[in-house]
Amino acid sequence: MTIRKIQKKDNPALATLIRAVFDEFNVPKTGTVYDDPETDQLFEAFENKNAVLFVAIVNNELMGACGIYPTKGLPSNCAELVKLYLKKEARGTGLGKQLFTRSMDWARDNQYHAVYLECFPEFSSALKMYEDAGFVRLDRPLGESGHTSCSVWMLKELL
Repeated sequence: MTIRKIQKKDNPALATLIRAVFDEFNVPKTGTVYDDPETDQLFEAFENKNAVLFVAIVNNELMGACGIYPTKGLPSNCAELVKLYLKKEARGTGLGKQLFTRSMDWARDNQYHAVYLECFPEFSSALKMYEDAGFVRLDRPLGESGHTSCSVWMLKELL
């Protein structure tokens, strides 16, 4: 297994993976990453020195992703944990935790003081991982992600 930064060639496989997860869990598609036009061009979206998107490759197949993005409207020195999605066969293997840890370490190393995320109750395994890592639930969303259908918002201070 290799974890590396996204490459342009990863765009189609990653967009397909993200949408497949939404279909599998039957979560809203409108007002989410599912219908976000940026989802088809994630390499380009992460060509930003203040952002990173890691992908996991197993046997030359993209199995998951996770990253950090300086979403507009977040408090100073706060970024968003984004795009943590795994293929069904990669779940429960520790791959998601590795991607998550790599992303959180990158946020710390790049001077972010807090990390925010948006999620759905249906992603219960991910929510447990976030809570175990010290994320706390918020009463309302932060920033301007445009993903208005998300119903769980969490924040973790890194200091």
